[in-house]
Amino acid sequence: MTQKELVARTSLSGRTIRYAIKRLKEEGFIVERYYFTDARQSLYSLDEGVLQASTA
Repeated sequence: MTQKELVARTSLSGRTIRYAIKRLKEEGFIVERYYFTDARQSLYSLDEGVLQASTA
């Protein structure tokens, strides 16, 4: 999901979302990928390792 989609879904400000993304990336909870549809944006998703560790 893109930052823009996160803002729309959560009704939080863009600044709040940017801060949260930065912290979650630093802690290894999410990964950032290239968004082929719009190169100006990035796709964010949960790290698969985090998902597996939480279900174990």
